[in-house]
Amino acid sequence: MKPEELPRGIIIAGTPLGNPGDASPRLCHALEYADLIAAEDTRRTKNLANYLGVNIRGQVISNFDHNEESRVEQLLQAATHGSVLVVSDAGMPLVSDPGHSVVSAAHDAGIPVTCIPGPSAVTTALALSGLAVGTFAFDGFAPRKARARRTWLESLKTESRAVCFFDSPHRIADTLATAVEVLGADRRAAVCRELTKTFEEVKRANLGELAKWAEEGLKGEITVVLEGATAREVDPEDLVALVEERVNAGEKLKHACRALAESAGVSSRELYQAVLDKRAASQN
Repeated sequence: MKPEELPRGIIIAGTPLGNPGDASPRLCHALEYADLIAAEDTRRTKNLANYLGVNIRGQVISNFDHNEESRVEQLLQAATHGSVLVVSDAGMPLVSDPGHSVVSAAHDAGIPVTCIPGPSAVTTALALSGLAVGTFAFDGFAPRKARARRTWLESLKTESRAVCFFDSPHRIADTLATAVEVLGADRRAAVCRELTKTFEEVKRANLGELAKWAEEGLKGEITVVLEGATAREVDPEDLVALVEERVNAGEKLKHACRALAESAGVSSRELYQAVLDKRAASQN
């Protein structure tokens, strides 16, 4: 293989979030020498290459939410004999961006899959937040509809891990206001806006302050990091409904109590007793 040639198979690559200077030498090399580039937006990928002084030699085709399923066979066929580079508009493909369909299918077909590490809004926001993020969960985009958004936030009441999620600038104020109602005004979070761009902003405060700050409206791409609940914030009674949901789904009561108590940092015995007390009260 010549130095400029890329290995056969699917290559996933992270692209700059906003600052083109974050493009890695490996990304530049792959953009120039890939046999085929599957891009979320072909114009943005070509503009990035131009800015980086890269001459794209291969074919560039679109691969976005509404056509990626229909692209799978074409991309797999190309990856059988050559290199297929998969990129999104910004950040790492598959992280709330296109790419899952072809990567999953490539693994199933035994076609090599590799990754060129690069920028990600998730890890960037976690690092910038200044919150306890030793363990975290990524929840993609916050639900669009109010009822679904409230239900989702209810599920985070006892989540001891930090939670990172994306949100629209048009909905972030509503999300934060509902978060105050569901999670309390004192839960800490960080709202990260326009990461790596000229007007990057990170606002860390409790939810009450953030909700008031966002009332006037925010612009740009937004990533939020919500600090995990601490044991002192979690009352075993708050977990009873979640336990009953798992029991109704077929899980044994003691197992459900143990699992939820461990994740919330409360006593399994206290939670088990809270469930029994609630059941007894409902029968009276």
